[in-house]
Amino acid sequence: MSRQVPTLDIGRYDTDRDAFVAELGAAYREFGFCCISGHGIAPGLIDGAYEAFRRFFALPEAVKRRYHVPGSGGARGYTPFGIETAKDSRHPDLKEFWHIGREIPRDSVHAAVMPPNLWPEEVPGFREYGYGLYEALDQLGSRVLRALALHIDLPEHFFDGRTDSGNSILRPLHYPPITAPDVPNVRAGAHEDINLITLLVGASAEGLEVLTREGDWLPITTRGDAIVVNIGDMLQRLTNHVYPSTTHRVVNPANAQARVSRYSVPFFLHPNPDVVLDVLPSCVSAEHPNRYPEPITANDYLMQRLREIKLV
Repeated sequence: MSRQVPTLDIGRYDTDRDAFVAELGAAYREFGFCCISGHGIAPGLIDGAYEAFRRFFALPEAVKRRYHVPGSGGARGYTPFGIETAKDSRHPDLKEFWHIGREIPRDSVHAAVMPPNLWPEEVPGFREYGYGLYEALDQLGSRVLRALALHIDLPEHFFDGRTDSGNSILRPLHYPPITAPDVPNVRAGAHEDINLITLLVGASAEGLEVLTREGDWLPITTRGDAIVVNIGDMLQRLTNHVYPSTTHRVVNPANAQARVSRYSVPFFLHPNPDVVLDVLPSCVSAEHPNRYPEPITANDYLMQRLREIKLV
């Protein structure tokens, strides 16, 4: 039987906590990925958000570009097709996207690095559904982080105060139809995520693949309400690779699906910008020495990585 990234019901965190935490931790140690079901996010919220995002990406290019902010690293608003490039890739990804960030008071200490959101006036419901999904995934991400904290013997709420003002991003993505036979790149080149964890809504369409420890590409698709949740480089760094940030990509379908649009909506859960990414002492031992002796703030690390992928 072929290997699969497991799907776990997060409702068991309340009814069968020890077993759930053990199974979740084992999945992340092996794959860096897990599928989470039973999360309680209303299907109507997900469907409404997807419909609003589709309507935005269907707008004329000139209209979409009104919401592009050059020099901002795509922090908010629209990033056109062909800009983001996976680290060490010669070709840009085959995608366009929008960024929704956390709504914070403009007198916040984080206001300088967390600008206000932009909202497309041409798409009714975009703000309502977009930020509603943002908040739902933010809450689910906090639940996953509590289970991950327990698995490595941290207090359950260790991450709560470190992510409550996190520079987290909801990224509606559109991969346009592929019509040319000689496209030099895949829809999203092989990469690891920057943040703590990523929650991906809408992995039911084929294309997402994760690189196993054996060097094989393992396809991931979901059924029902399952959401893919994977480890990012910040959490890998904090845990000294106890939780690995696994390479993944979105490939071009080898069938008629290549000639239709593909949409997905990842939520990149980040720490607060001033959180120091310093390896957790509990994840260091004689057998596993500290891989990152030089601490760095979450915002400095983010900017370093955004330069690598050509967003700044």
